[in-house]
This record gives sequence, C-alpha cells and structure tokens, in this order.
Amino acid sequence: MIRLHGVIRAFCFPRKCYLGFRSKLLGNQQEIVQKSAPEFIASKLAERDVRHSKSGRSRYLVEPNIKDGKGGLRDLHTLFWISKYYFRVRSQKELRDKKVFSAAEFRQFTKAHDFLWAVRCHLHFLTGRAEERLSFDLQSQLAERLGYFTRPGQSAVERFMTHYFLIAKDVGDLTRILCSTLEEQQAKKATGIAGIFRSFTRRPKSIGGTTDFVSLNNRIQLAHDGAFEQDPVNILRMFQLAEERGLLFHPDAIHRVSRSLKLIDKKLRGDPLANKAFLATLTSRKTPERTLRKMNECGVLGRFMPEFGKIVAMMQFNMYHHYTVDEHLLRSIGILSEIEHGEVGEQHPLANEIMKNSPNRVALYVALLLHDIAKGRPEDHSIAGARIARKVCPRLGLDKQQTELVSWLVEQHLVMSNT
Repeated sequence: MIRLHGVIRAFCFPRKCYLGFRSKLLGNQQEIVQKSAPEFIASKLAERDVRHSKSGRSRYLVEPNIKDGKGGLRDLHTLFWISKYYFRVRSQKELRDKKVFSAAEFRQFTKAHDFLWAVRCHLHFLTGRAEERLSFDLQSQLAERLGYFTRPGQSAVERFMTHYFLIAKDVGDLTRILCSTLEEQQAKKATGIAGIFRSFTRRPKSIGGTTDFVSLNNRIQLAHDGAFEQDPVNILRMFQLAEERGLLFHPDAIHRVSRSLKLIDKKLRGDPLANKAFLATLTSRKTPERTLRKMNECGVLGRFMPEFGKIVAMMQFNMYHHYTVDEHLLRSIGILSEIEHGEVGEQHPLANEIMKNSPNRVALYVALLLHDIAKGRPEDHSIAGARIARKVCPRLGLDKQQTELVSWLVEQHLVMSNT
C-alpha cells in the first residue's frame, strides 16, 4: 500500500491531490472497518474455536499442540490479526503504542510469542519435520535443549512443561483482555438507531443483595470502579454471585480482577467473609467447576490459596494423568458435581446413591480440591497434603470433625488405586 502511494504520488498527482486521495482512501478503509469489524472478529474467534475443538479444548493437555492448541501460537496470531484489522496496527510494537495492550501486557505478549516460537523451532529441528505436538517422547529432549534442570520435587521436563502451561495461560489472559477492549470500543462507536437499540440491550440490571455488581446481558460486571479497592472481599463475592445467579463473566470484570490481584493478601485470606464466599463457590450445587476454573484462569485461586498457586500449570510426567495438576483437581470437582446431580448414574451408581443424602458433602468437595495440592514436593504428596488440609480447613470455616475427615481423605486418597 505504501509503495502504491509512492507511485501514485510521483507519476500521477501533484502533492495536494495525492494528500487528498490518500485521506479519502484512509477514510474509506476506516468506514469499511467500522461496518465489518464485528463480523470479522466473530469469524476469527469462531475459526479459533473450531481449531481448538480439533486439537483439544483444554490448554492443559499434557501432550499439547503448540501451534493449533488452546494457548498456542495460532491464538497469538489471531489476536494480532484482529488487532491489525480493527486497530490498524502494522507491527507488534504498535499493540503497545496504540494502547491495545498496556506496557506490561505487551511484554507478556512478546514473551509468549518468543517462547512458543523457540519451542516450535526446536521441535522441528529435533524431529526433522513440521511436528506440532509436544508428545511425551519429545518433551525430555526439548527440556534438555532449552536448558532446564532437575530440582527437588520436579524433574527438568516437568519444569519445562510447567513453563509452557504458564505461557499458555498468559495467552488466554491476553485473549480476554483484547475481547474486553474490543467490546468497550464497539460500545463507544454505536450511533444512531442502532446505538439507541444497543443502549437498551446493554442497560445494566441490579443484582439483589449487592450494590457493587450489576448484570449486563446476563454477565456480571462491576457497578463502579472502586468495587474491589473499597472492599477486597468483593473479589471473592463476584465469583460467588455469578455462581449463585447463573451469570457469565463480563470480559471487563475479569480484566479488572486480574489487575487487582495485589489486593488478595494475608489479611484477605484470613477474612471470614472472604473464606465463606469461597467455600460457597466451591461447594455450590450448580456449576462449581466452571466458576473455579475462571477463578484459576484470572489468578484469584492461586493468590487466595497460595498452596494451590504452587501447583498451577504443574506438569505430571506420567501416563496416568492427562492434564496439569490444577486442571486435574478442577475436573475432579466437576465430576463430583455430576455425580451429585445424578448425571452419571450408569458409570457411578453407588456413588450417585451415596451422594444423595451424604452429610459430608462439604468435606468431600474440600478434600477433592486438596487431594493433589502437595504435588511437586520432595516428600509424599499424600502426607504433605494432609498437613496442608489441617491448615487450610479451619481458615475456610470447617469445624474440627470436618477438618480431620478432609485430612484423612487426602492422606488416604491413593489407597484404592494402589489396591
């Protein structure tokens, strides 16, 4: 386009005419973008979803596809393509200069981009072909080539794959940030009859029992900018409310949570109201797995429960686990919830029957969340996990009997599989 402009300017038009032509051309481009942007963005995101469905919907598969998998290179490319079309950026640097991402978010983008390309290049050199899957037989060799070393509790390959999954998580964070920015931009640009109609559909609705959150198109959103700063417990309340009311999460709300993680400190972890909100979310009779996963993806779960933070994105280098440790724990919660709802009666008839009238469901949910929480430590993770349970349970509001039951369940959780 620049070269064409130069030719037109040199041979066809005097400077004044050229500038007028260029201004009109850029104006036409802007008009086209404004009219077609929603369709283009939706198409690119739909393309991404199809790609994920083919390569595995979770970004925490232990043999991920580095190119097409969730959190892989193509997801970064999709973000850049959308930004090129909508924000008219020409280089990665302009993602920061045009405020698509903040300086910290841009560093996150370039770090993920460089890491994924380095791994992909080594993968191709190692196999001598366009291999995109990080299979078990290649992961150890890649870890060695990339300079990872074994440390107490974690092998070199587990450290390498943990790094990979943290990067994949960062890519997911950047996707949510961009979606939030795009939605805000589209709201500002709505004009005329369409704009009036959109203002009605976007009108926030109050949520009973709170003045700090509203519902916007069935998605929870902050009612005012100071909701978290004025009362950090609201970070946990937001997830509890969303779970209780069956609300989705507004991208901007998740973005603000990610930028408020520093508010989750020792004082908040010891706050009875915060712990009550977290326990209510964990033991919900609706969709606890979905809400806990969102808490994990935006960093809340690992900050509120530092013991959980240590196993986020942790790889288990064996054939008995298909996901990272944190993803394994969250999926376990989802399966227990399905059993409680009676959805898997054919596979688990006895468990279904027991869960109907279990007086210990709270202890079961907590034990399930904690059963692998001590993975990656030099000592037996069952014994270390039981010790963590005795520390965490009272903070969550469990009584002495419940605490001992949770601790016993964690310590003995391998007995059945060993038998």
